[in-house]
Amino acid sequence: MNPRELPDTWGRFGPYGGKYAPEVLMPALEELEAFYAKVRLEADFRKELAGLLRDFVGRPSPLYFAERLTEHCGGAKIYLKREDLNHTGAHKINNSLGQVLIAKRMGKKRIIAETGAGQHGVATAAVAARFGMACKIYMGRVDMERQQPNVYRMKLLGAEVVPVDSGSRTLKDAINEAIRDWVTNIEDTHYVFGSALGPHPYPMIVRDFQKIIGEETEAQMREKEGRLPDYLVACVGGGSNAIGLFWNFLDKPSVKMIGVEAGGEGISSGKHAARFEGGRLGVLHGARTYILQTDQGQIAETHSISAGLDYAGVGPEHAFYRDEGRIEYTHATDTEALQGFNMLCRLEGIIPALESAHAVSHVLKLAPKLAKDVLVVVNLSGRGDKDLQSVMNAAGEFA
Repeated sequence: MNPRELPDTWGRFGPYGGKYAPEVLMPALEELEAFYAKVRLEADFRKELAGLLRDFVGRPSPLYFAERLTEHCGGAKIYLKREDLNHTGAHKINNSLGQVLIAKRMGKKRIIAETGAGQHGVATAAVAARFGMACKIYMGRVDMERQQPNVYRMKLLGAEVVPVDSGSRTLKDAINEAIRDWVTNIEDTHYVFGSALGPHPYPMIVRDFQKIIGEETEAQMREKEGRLPDYLVACVGGGSNAIGLFWNFLDKPSVKMIGVEAGGEGISSGKHAARFEGGRLGVLHGARTYILQTDQGQIAETHSISAGLDYAGVGPEHAFYRDEGRIEYTHATDTEALQGFNMLCRLEGIIPALESAHAVSHVLKLAPKLAKDVLVVVNLSGRGDKDLQSVMNAAGEFA
């Protein structure tokens, strides 16, 4: 199926996706879908977005040749797509900026969002501050404790950060609370969904604002190497950074794509967030996709050292391309992610987000098996300042 034709008019990617939402939310979703279909084609919207991506976000982000990492692996030539150098430190701002611009044009005065690792919350708070809009961010109590610097950043940027103490007190529960807020305040509020998840049109909207990653990567690789990359590797939580890198290459069969989920303490332990390894079909937060569930069909608790990958469901577009065989999915454990984290720090002088470190860890296994003329691009989706306490705790620095 042509990726340019997805999702279909029902918001589905094959059997995945859709719009499974409470009746009270349907008018807001339909309003957003209709408005987005119109505004995305408007020249003045595209011009304003492009200007802010350049001058506020700092795009294009560099495509960096990781020379020492390449030498260490002894195989393929490794490039890093440096989304960590964007304003606020991750790819998340590409989507936050686009959605807040839409909200402003819709006449909404208030912005809400969920966040796990905090990067989406920081990005949304920054853009809301830029446009003088009220902003409330929902964040699980567990994530707040392990991402304290980002909590403070959001507050500095003028956002109200609301701790969520229900359920597992992580991203799933933050989304639940954000949806409850939206139901109550539909008239003046826009919910900036942070990943390629949720009911239609959100997976499509988030993908469209993130696909600039892959568009830049193709142009930069052609400039640097005169051809397309052979492999693309990205971590997959909800999947926005990965679909952003992959989407432009889906109709280019020579390019292999690998998504890396969170293997936590190992699949057999049950403490992980690898939906394609241990999940099954279900509906979560408005979309049909692969979900980690209990035997009774309840949403299972997940685990990852990375707050941004600690979610029970995966984006529906990823589920479709996994079934099609177009994208390969694997997982990296917490231990492997920490190895990738440390290796990038010591060999390249770059501190990656723990989410990105999952992708780096897979490349440490992949690159040595490949010839030296093979080109691999890793999406460095964010920087690791936010994760230093988690890394120190894992290393026993605070024991």
